[in-house]
Amino acid sequence: MFLFAKKKEVLGIDIGSSSIKVVQLKESKGNFILLNVGICPLPSEAIVDNTLMDSSAISTVITNLVASLGIKAKEVACSISGNSVIIRKIVLSAMAQEQLEDQISWEAEQYIPFDINDVNMDFQILSPVPQDNSKMNVLLVASKKEVINDYVAVFGEAGLQLSVVDVDSFAVQNAFEINYDTRPGEIIALLNIGASVMNINVIKDGMTLFTRDVQMGGNLYTEEIQKQLGVTAQEAEGGKLVAHELDNGTLKGVIERVNDTITMEIRRSLDFYNSTASEERISRVYVSGGCSKVYNLISAISKKTGLTVEGLNPFKKLTYNEKEFDPEYLQEIAPLMAVPVGLALRRVGDK
Repeated sequence: MFLFAKKKEVLGIDIGSSSIKVVQLKESKGNFILLNVGICPLPSEAIVDNTLMDSSAISTVITNLVASLGIKAKEVACSISGNSVIIRKIVLSAMAQEQLEDQISWEAEQYIPFDINDVNMDFQILSPVPQDNSKMNVLLVASKKEVINDYVAVFGEAGLQLSVVDVDSFAVQNAFEINYDTRPGEIIALLNIGASVMNINVIKDGMTLFTRDVQMGGNLYTEEIQKQLGVTAQEAEGGKLVAHELDNGTLKGVIERVNDTITMEIRRSLDFYNSTASEERISRVYVSGGCSKVYNLISAISKKTGLTVEGLNPFKKLTYNEKEFDPEYLQEIAPLMAVPVGLALRRVGDK
């Protein structure tokens, strides 16, 4: 999605609902070198429904994680999703980028359910409308200023400067595009399933065709396992990740039922795209996020959608020193790191 000119590198920090993830990359001769990677859990209830409820605790985790990795960089890229952000694909009269920059606030007013003065906005011109070159598709992204200000304050308290704000779906797309090759015109669905939000992004040739955030994720497994097995949240959290190693039919049964719920929502979203798109059909699906490690979920998505589905590895084509980074460890955490890798690819001053 983004061209990499010689701009200042940033630290990619993903503030998820259950943990903070940090990635630092360096670009060298067209390759990206992994300099730092780290994860630290957040206290429960620090983030609720994408709202930063305990800013002090979040800042403390960020400060400690960055310090433990010996990172000196101060400029940060982070991302938002769910009800924190509004993403709309809209149709406007064809015009130049500069002209749209002057008019976007006026054009966007009818698509944003808030006072236009209370939001930060960005846009990307996608493509001409088929059969009508006088129109163009534009991707509009907006978030309330108070949401962005909360993130600015959290990073400021941690001694860092928030320089780039992205969207989870687009960060995952960046991570995908530097690690995987696609055929021209091929349509790919990227699913990022975290603890509380699932991001769905359908792309073609680097452009977003359809995007949706669903308030559903790994917490659903934890809650159901707790309810059905009478265990603590911590035991349920661990159980959903090691179910394949356990001879526990009840646990696996609960997970399979939640898999059905999640895959049904995925199929509903992809069917909606297929029913409304003039483009060709989706050919492959890549899944990231902690949920992608859950017992049988990837195979359940493939079965429900009839598509080839695989886990997204954001470290696949990155260069790293195996004396500093254990390949097995990177493989283990890879599902969690698509967003921070995508953020670390951003640069200060990026569009």
